[in-house]
Amino acid sequence: MNKALIKLAYKQVIGSSSTGDFEKNVFNASYQEFLFKSQAYNMEGKFKTFSELKANDGRANSLHYKLSFAVGNFINRLNNRIPVLADNADNSLVFEVPKFELIESDITDKTKHQVAINYCTGILTLLDVIGEYMILAIGDVADSETFESFTLKMQPGLSVVFYHELINQQMGEITGHDTLLKYNIKGNAL
Repeated sequence: MNKALIKLAYKQVIGSSSTGDFEKNVFNASYQEFLFKSQAYNMEGKFKTFSELKANDGRANSLHYKLSFAVGNFINRLNNRIPVLADNADNSLVFEVPKFELIESDITDKTKHQVAINYCTGILTLLDVIGEYMILAIGDVADSETFESFTLKMQPGLSVVFYHELINQQMGEITGHDTLLKYNIKGNAL
């Protein structure tokens, strides 16, 4: 397998049955903000759910963005560590960009409130895949002779969102420029 540069994304879904302080804080803060911000799209009180709000007024899609401010402080406290994703040595993966998503909510039933945080990593080098395990290194280590690696199991919620295969010059592949140097104009080998 050729090495590749990749980025991973992990989707953490948070709902009423989620445990842990971080999850509970995100759940409660985003629900309170939903109750407040959704009023702008439901002046007559006809709609109960986020889905109904979106169907009635496409501007309600801005609630993803608007609710993210209510949970931003909790996400900042993670220090760019994905709280629910660890490598095989139990080290949390680092994320660069979090994206908040309102999945569904209901102004009359808090238990139907569900959100997600999508954590996206920086560039990783995919060194190999063994079964359901990826062997990775942080950053672009394609030209490095030594580097630290870690192993991560593929799992639900984890996706490769960027992939760029690296051409392995040491495996005998020739670039177009190298080919031109090996042949003269008449096509004879030099």
